[in-house]
Amino acid sequence: MTTPAHTILVVDDEPPIRKLLRMGLGAEGYQVIEAPKGSVALELLDQKPDLVILDLGLPDVHGLDLLRTLRQRSDGTPIVVLSSRGDEPTKVEALDAGADDYVTKPFQADELLARIRALTRRTPEPDGEPVVAFGDATVDLSAHVVSRAGAPVRLTPTEWKLLEVLVRNPGRLVTREHLLTQVWGPQYTTDTGYLRLYLSQLRKKLEPEPSQPRYLLTEAGMGYRFQPDVTD
Repeated sequence: MTTPAHTILVVDDEPPIRKLLRMGLGAEGYQVIEAPKGSVALELLDQKPDLVILDLGLPDVHGLDLLRTLRQRSDGTPIVVLSSRGDEPTKVEALDAGADDYVTKPFQADELLARIRALTRRTPEPDGEPVVAFGDATVDLSAHVVSRAGAPVRLTPTEWKLLEVLVRNPGRLVTREHLLTQVWGPQYTTDTGYLRLYLSQLRKKLEPEPSQPRYLLTEAGMGYRFQPDVTD
């Protein structure tokens, strides 16, 4: 049976950008619906898009306010902010408001498509917890077992917790504050040194080249991302 195309809602007031995205995404097999302003975007949520691409500079509503509303009304739908505002405070605010990713204009089409594929990748619904594979590593979330090239990998409890949060959010940027809260608790949200240390240890155990990670990526100033294999 043919898998239906993902539907992507593009919210941007610039017709050339919407046309570019419509053509590029359409060529990749996505169905695109468009909203030139926030009020139209909210109406189009009834079509249950699989992903939203959102510009922050809209004529009728503040982009971050719309982002918060979209997140409240479609909790599980990935939202990618596509904005000309590339300053770190805006990126952090957007991620805290519920964005799953942030891409700055002008953007590379291949990079945007790769991020969309990661966020919309359909995975089968297993009876139990999933088994996640990347490179030559396998993470069994049910058994709490990690292996590499068939051999077991010993992780500390903290390393496991950190890896678990990341692999449960494939392709999504996870903020430093969220990771610190989930792994160490809310009182540790400023202790970013913990993350650098433990991510370094995980990379040594799971990455083919720890100094040039492919799967456990750093997003400077924002957080970390588990990027699974595109061909998985």
